[in-house]
Parts: sequence; structure tokens; C-alpha cells
Amino acid sequence: MAHFALIDDNNMVQEVIVVSDTDAPTGEAGQAFIASIGLTGTWMQTSYNTHGAVHALDGTPFRCNYAAVGHTYDADRDAFIPPQPYPSWILDETTCLWEPPVAMPDDGNTHIWNETTTSWEQV
Repeated sequence: MAHFALIDDNNMVQEVIVVSDTDAPTGEAGQAFIASIGLTGTWMQTSYNTHGAVHALDGTPFRCNYAAVGHTYDADRDAFIPPQPYPSWILDETTCLWEPPVAMPDDGNTHIWNETTTSWEQV
């Protein structure tokens, strides 16, 4: 199955739909099929198996991340980027995922991010 994201004028993902591989053997064919069933707007193909610029099934990663409502499509990077979770977090240019300015401790405990102190707190 192929997945397509509806992008608004601000490059925000508004909706994600599934199109059969028969109707979308290529991205262009999928876009033509979507138009033929009366859906308007800008539809960009996205890969359900891509996260952090890695394809889960060892395939070719596609647009860095699977699109979801609220994500942004960045045309310069040709990537879907999730919303920034905290103002201090920095976009990783390789994965197009947001990273904390301080790595989460790897001590086997559960931690939550404290934006006020820009640090991890053990729960």
C-alpha cells in the first residue's frame, strides 16, 4: 500500500491516506489517481516504513519520516518533520528528528524532559 499526505499552503500535513499499489505504482501515478477520485490539493507520497531516515525493512528511506497530521513538509530537505517538542530541542539534519540539547541518561531509569532546566529528571 502507498501512503500520501495532504500538504496545505504552509506545508503542514492535514491528512494521510492509503492508496493501493495498483493505483499508485509510482508517486506520480498515485497523485493522478488521487486527483481522479476528486481529491484536490497537494499530495506527497510518504513511507510508512521510514523513520529517522532509516527504512525499517532495509529498503530505501523516503522523505526521512512517515508523515502524520501536524508534521511539516520541508521541500528543501524533501522531508517530513514532526513538530518541535520543546523550544530547546535541535533538529538533526540527518534524521529530521528533534534531539534534546542533553542526551537522556542511559541508566535504566525512566526520565522526563524539564524544559525549564533543560535537563532530564528521573521519574
